Amino acid sequence: MALVEDREEIRAQFAHTIGRSPALHLMQTYPDGESALADLPARRPDVVLMDINLPGVDGVECVRQLKTKMPDVQFVMLTIYEDGTRLFQSLMAGASGYLLKRTAPQKLLTAIQEVHDGGVPMTPEMARRVIRHFQQVPQPAPELQWLGPRERQVLQQLAQGFRYKEIEENLRMSTGTLRTHVASIYRKLHVHSRTEAVVKYLQK
Repeated sequence: MALVEDREEIRAQFAHTIGRSPALHLMQTYPDGESALADLPARRPDVVLMDINLPGVDGVECVRQLKTKMPDVQFVMLTIYEDGTRLFQSLMAGASGYLLKRTAPQKLLTAIQEVHDGGVPMTPEMARRVIRHFQQVPQPAPELQWLGPRERQVLQQLAQGFRYKEIEENLRMSTGTLRTHVASIYRKLHVHSRTEAVVKYLQK
């Protein structure tokens, strides 16, 4: 995994927390979006923690650009306070989660593992804001009609917040079959992340 954070003390704090976990490996840290854009595509980590308010190229734009080059990488936004507008911008850019920087160390490690396993880490208040926002969107996504019955079941499970392992158990399918369905869903909906797919599902 990787970390993009401009404040040195916060960068060191997160690096220390991640370094204590035997299940995680911090490949690299970056002080700004420009250095992350230049180096991350070559490293291709599984998960990237991204400060939302970076100098120069901000976190949202950084995710938007990186997601096109690394569609399989999961991005979790880091912020000091809960901002609904920035939350939606981040999700639409391709982020898979949204955490406060004051998140307790153990919860941070749990959130990283959660997004790696296909979850969407987010504070309860942020999750409620997302639901309220997309419940008010009247226009359906026409691409949904191209999904097959099994793909619709997978997408519904994704929208309900189940992790990949849970979906495999719920729908009694193998890891390979699930990943094939997810890839097909992304292709048919013209999206690059779980979050974007769920957004289109919630618009139906």
